[in-house]
Amino acid sequence: MDQLPKRPANYVPLSPVGFLPRANAVYGDRTSVIYGRVRFTWSQTYTRCRRLASALLSLGVRRGDVVSVLAPNVPAMYEMHFGVPMAGAVLNTINTRLDAGAVATILRHSAAKLLFVDYEYTRLAGDALRILAGSDGAVPLVAVIDDLDAPTGARLGELEYEALLAHGDPDAELPALTDEWDAVTLNYTSGTTSAPKGVVYSHRGAYLSTTSLLLQWGVGTEPVYLWTLPMFHCNGWTFTWGMAARGGVNVCIRDTRPADIYRAIARHRVTHMCCAPVVFSILLDGDAAGRHHLEAPVHVLTGGAPPPAALLERVERIGFRVTHAYGLTEATGPALACEWRDQWDRLPHPERARLKARQGVSVLSLADADVKDAETMASVPRDGKTVGEIVLRGSSVMKGYLNNPKANEEAFRGGWFLTGDVGVVHEDGYIEIKDRSKDVIISGGENICSKEVEEVLFRHPAVADAAVVAMPHPRWGETPCAFVVARDRDAGVSEEDVLAFCGKRMARFMVPKKVVLVDALPRNGLGKVEKVKLREAARKLTPATVQTQKPTKGKTTTSTVGGRRDEHPVVAHIMAVSRL
Repeated sequence: MDQLPKRPANYVPLSPVGFLPRANAVYGDRTSVIYGRVRFTWSQTYTRCRRLASALLSLGVRRGDVVSVLAPNVPAMYEMHFGVPMAGAVLNTINTRLDAGAVATILRHSAAKLLFVDYEYTRLAGDALRILAGSDGAVPLVAVIDDLDAPTGARLGELEYEALLAHGDPDAELPALTDEWDAVTLNYTSGTTSAPKGVVYSHRGAYLSTTSLLLQWGVGTEPVYLWTLPMFHCNGWTFTWGMAARGGVNVCIRDTRPADIYRAIARHRVTHMCCAPVVFSILLDGDAAGRHHLEAPVHVLTGGAPPPAALLERVERIGFRVTHAYGLTEATGPALACEWRDQWDRLPHPERARLKARQGVSVLSLADADVKDAETMASVPRDGKTVGEIVLRGSSVMKGYLNNPKANEEAFRGGWFLTGDVGVVHEDGYIEIKDRSKDVIISGGENICSKEVEEVLFRHPAVADAAVVAMPHPRWGETPCAFVVARDRDAGVSEEDVLAFCGKRMARFMVPKKVVLVDALPRNGLGKVEKVKLREAARKLTPATVQTQKPTKGKTTTSTVGGRRDEHPVVAHIMAVSRL
């Protein structure tokens, strides 16, 4: 039997790009993309993507070349996910929230041959290109993506997206994929603590991630998917390709303002969306005075920073049905999903929210996921208490970091990919993330997971947002320091109240030794709290400051957080670094 050969009839390289010709054949007359007043069918999207691939080839793009795009969730960004790999090239979607220096770094490191730029980001792109040219880096060709719904005429160079499509030949012969291990996309990590790393996805990994997520999330045919998750983030967790696989509707919006989200949900009868937990706060802000309650449930897949159970409970009361996942860029998006069990529906709502806040079991595209002692690589017991590093192996793990052998050696060890995240395994086999390894606070020999302290803070009725980091302490080495955003900015929150609240709900050594009120937590382009900036601010609290005084009436002291925010030197520092 080993001598039976592969044949064209029984072996085709796996690629998510193949979902598009099938969508054209099976769902051709169904709506594929909605953007403002613009609507396309799957047949039209297929033709436009083929035109794009043909145009890229005419511009000299060849197999393995990198094509970058700097754009929000617009039709062109969606079409890139098919048109670029159809030409044999590698798609690089760039975070639109980066600064010009970071964009230039990505263009230089990826050696991008062509850069597509949405009209709204021409200034950012122009600044990045000048930086690139000034450092003797190769400057890519540039094409502007103008607005389809309301063209602006903006240009950066001579090329324009729709004009390129008009000159592309939809019947042109396109290069065939021969090896599913070829690169399909190149995504860069957020780079909050170091230079961003280029994460390479294979066609095989992207295909398997797409199909496994569709199956585990239970996505049926003809879903209506609202793009609140940026497509630049892990290629929209592969749902760019997934919507073609299910003949779904891609509802594109440029911004994630509450009014835009709720309007799109009501107008287009949205059934599914993905988002980071920070979007939940946006949805709840837009729900003031009970203005919104969904007419039909909207299924939400969320990942990123672990959302507090209390936040999940509040957003579900509006009508969102949340499935929690855990992932990272290197895992092609979600790697664990909290598969729901029917028996949990009989539990009280707070208990259901607590279970839902866990990250869950491995996605189907992984061979295995585990929590191990990082030194011995032995699996931790399933007791929900013993922490270790979350490790993964399987086809949806990245090919590796582009041109970074040192990082690859550190990330892959003993047949596993080491995530750098700390977690536990519960008795039922569900994994729960506790922290990034660098965010664990070691106080007097005790390990404190910042997420556990944050969970308690989020249950405080006056707290809208919170983050906990390590703060230097003269006796214990380091202790928790909490940065808190008040729900009602005018009412104020006292440190004593927050500490008393924590003291009744956690072990004494876990209670923060400092509470600082800020207007907002610093977040990166993906909505993740930039704890490196908070740790920097916490370090500026001297040992004398750590041993706080009682607040003095009429004065702002280091131990109160209820006065003017700009009077507190640490708050001023945080607000400064958050603007960097």
